[in-house]
Amino acid sequence: MRARTVRRRSSQAGFTLIETLLAATLFVIVVVALATITGQWLPNWNRGFVHVQRAERLAFGIERIVSDLAGAQFISPNATIKRPIFDGTELSVLFVRGAVGPHPRPGLEFVRLSEVGGERGLVLTRTAAPFIPLEPDLNAIAGLKFSEPVVLVPPPYRVLFAYAGPDRVWKPTWRDADRLPSAVRISVRDMVSGQTLAVSSASVVHVNTPVGCVQATSCAILPTNANAAAAAAPAGR
Repeated sequence: MRARTVRRRSSQAGFTLIETLLAATLFVIVVVALATITGQWLPNWNRGFVHVQRAERLAFGIERIVSDLAGAQFISPNATIKRPIFDGTELSVLFVRGAVGPHPRPGLEFVRLSEVGGERGLVLTRTAAPFIPLEPDLNAIAGLKFSEPVVLVPPPYRVLFAYAGPDRVWKPTWRDADRLPSAVRISVRDMVSGQTLAVSSASVVHVNTPVGCVQATSCAILPTNANAAAAAAPAGR
């Protein structure tokens, strides 16, 4: 009787051990399967996440550029020079606008959008400096102390600017003009594929003539040195 009891207990203990081994085996199989699936899915997820982050950052940078250019104001460097401070090329723009920022001081500021070299290549940055009258001319801007550059558009993207006056003709530069451009085009190119992205935009300059021209009809036909200088230049890309 006692022997039968021992055999029954031994068979029950062996069955419990087998269940434990089967459960452990199934657990290992499930873990391996999950690891395999995760190993295939996680890199794609990471690439998608990085792509979304890059697109959001690019959209924010373009929005900042459009807002800055729209806020450009007709400000002369001093009482002698009457034309506005605006120096635009395909790769950079310098102008004056109302101060912006987390804790902006009341007044105006110089804003410079330009390319600088970074660890991964050229990046479009924004720098600013408080506005002061420039003596004797615009060359004094080089001596101003601008803020630390803020990256707006990182590689592999590159921004190309173009400018249009009342004639609606796009030009690659806008310099030494008697008025501000009516609009600035911001073209964003992927330097890897060479394609122009859909995020490209344009900014309409809200104020492009002097304050004194508000009631002066003659200002509507002011000549622009930029138009004359670029009359033979091809339209901006």
